[in-house]
Amino acid sequence: MTGWSWLWVGWLGAFVLIEGKALFNKTKGDTLSEHVWKWFATARVDHDPTGWVRLRRFTLLAFMAWLSVHFLTGGMF
Repeated sequence: MTGWSWLWVGWLGAFVLIEGKALFNKTKGDTLSEHVWKWFATARVDHDPTGWVRLRRFTLLAFMAWLSVHFLTGGMF
């Protein structure tokens, strides 16, 4: 394994520790999902979302679509 591989393994390990602690302590607003929902304003509201909220949601959608295609095609995109 290269140094880069060990760094990625370390990053994944840190993620597992942070997310695991967040999942088991049952505190609201501490998991990655809850942060993403807050950052990209995905909560349902009774009024029409603003243009800024729509842009943030579109950015999340575009990134997730690109990331999925990127992984599934072996980096062709």
